[in-house]
Amino acid sequence: MTVRTATLHLDGDGVRFRALAGSGHTIVLDDATEDAGLRPAELIPLALAGCTAMDVISILRKKRQPVTAYEVRAEGTQRDGPQPAIFTRIDILHVVDGPTELETAAVRRAIELSATKYCAVGATLATGITEIHHGYLVRRPGRPDERDEVLVEGPLATTHTSTAAARTSIAIART
Repeated sequence: MTVRTATLHLDGDGVRFRALAGSGHTIVLDDATEDAGLRPAELIPLALAGCTAMDVISILRKKRQPVTAYEVRAEGTQRDGPQPAIFTRIDILHVVDGPTELETAAVRRAIELSATKYCAVGATLATGITEIHHGYLVRRPGRPDERDEVLVEGPLATTHTSTAAARTSIAIART
């Protein structure tokens, strides 16, 4: 099983964070106040667009389709209330340019394969079965670390969480 990691570090007095992915790449996350980076919710349609774009262009190249330009547009609709402002719909539009030899059926099939077989982001969002475990690690000088799981969300989540389960399921590296 593959594990993907992300670590965020608070950067300043506002809500700006430097985010580091397990791959070593970084981005800045922020809100509209400082406007120094992406909003966290913007990453959802962005991740979906990136995942499907990489699948589709790879499939089209394997099929030797003559693509001269390719763009993926993602538009996510969030509900206005109540909080949290969850996404209720995400539209993905693949804009594929090519000469007359470019086959529409190949484009369609590449999108179908991405959506139904390859894109982990789309599959995760579409299934709704992901459990999200929320926990904490409090570190203070001269005192023992305190760690616990607060709650688990998701349709398959158990209603009770234990400290022992939290200790084994939450991998928080001391940095």
